[in-house]
Amino acid sequence: MADTSRRLAGLAWLSIDGVSYPVVSDPAWRVASVTRETLVSMGAVDGYKETIVPGFIEATIRDTASTTVRGFQDMTSVSVTLRLANGKQVSGTGMWTTEAVEVNSTDATFKVRFEGQDVEEN
Repeated sequence: MADTSRRLAGLAWLSIDGVSYPVVSDPAWRVASVTRETLVSMGAVDGYKETIVPGFIEATIRDTASTTVRGFQDMTSVSVTLRLANGKQVSGTGMWTTEAVEVNSTDATFKVRFEGQDVEEN
């Protein structure tokens, strides 16, 4: 049996509401969090402010004959799961697409990005 304990990258699987899609490249994610900006006055560093940022899961996937690109535009409140080569699973619930989907017909691919406040890594 093959030992995959040192595998860190190179494979990924994406499912949306339980439907699997072929990942071609660029899987990425971020858990919902905050960004911090340092606040300074003319004589000192005063502290920082926090701004909430949404979590996201994105990937470039294959446009197959059974894929309806318009359907991605209409996705709101979906569950998205990204499984990675290192065994990590990133999941989000109540997610929505945020960008217009543009298909690259040369490679039959398109990038899809989902955002939401409930993204976790396991």
